[in-house]
Amino acid sequence: MTKKRIAVSIEAASKKAFATAVDWPGWSRSGKTEELAVHALADYADRYSPVAKLAGEEFPRTHGLDFEVVERQGGGGGTEFGVPSNVTKQDRRRVTSAQADRLARLVEAAWKTFENVVAGAPEELRKGPRGGGRNTSKMVAHVVEADEAYAREMGIKLKAPIAEVRAAVLEVLRQPSDGSPIADRRWTHRYAAHRIAWHALDHAWEIEDRTEPAG
Repeated sequence: MTKKRIAVSIEAASKKAFATAVDWPGWSRSGKTEELAVHALADYADRYSPVAKLAGEEFPRTHGLDFEVVERQGGGGGTEFGVPSNVTKQDRRRVTSAQADRLARLVEAAWKTFENVVAGAPEELRKGPRGGGRNTSKMVAHVVEADEAYAREMGIKLKAPIAEVRAAVLEVLRQPSDGSPIADRRWTHRYAAHRIAWHALDHAWEIEDRTEPAG
């Protein structure tokens, strides 16, 4: 059986690395080393697959994947903090109309996944080993605040309900691009899609992992 190739970019700092599937916004995981980050990315294939399906995308069978590193970059403070922060060469590729529509659908699916997880989650979540961690309502507020900040990073200055802000973000992402930064800032279309979808999914999966089993 021919394995499906998944192109991966690596962002590595001294204590943490991120592996990101360059063509699948939101599918990005971290580890203490590059190898552990790629391993974590592979482990999350089954969790990312429903997101792709929700976006109307056909996702490859998760047991037949071949992860190929196509780019490596050094990380910094953001990486160590736990955020994939680098705009890579892969993120600077041009975006056709069809590709832009796909980016927007995958970001929208990440938001929907987060909302679906929240709808089924309790308010109180299992605490971390040191008693830390936000509860569900605070997680929702955090994601909303982040999305508002992301919109501003994309040149969107809109004081409106989050649904309208997200609609404006999707409208920007649906536009084709030559790979230049959005609004003459730093983020490109591909990086914006990755960063926004990653953040929503990272917290959706965190809520799932910290929900006490029924019983």
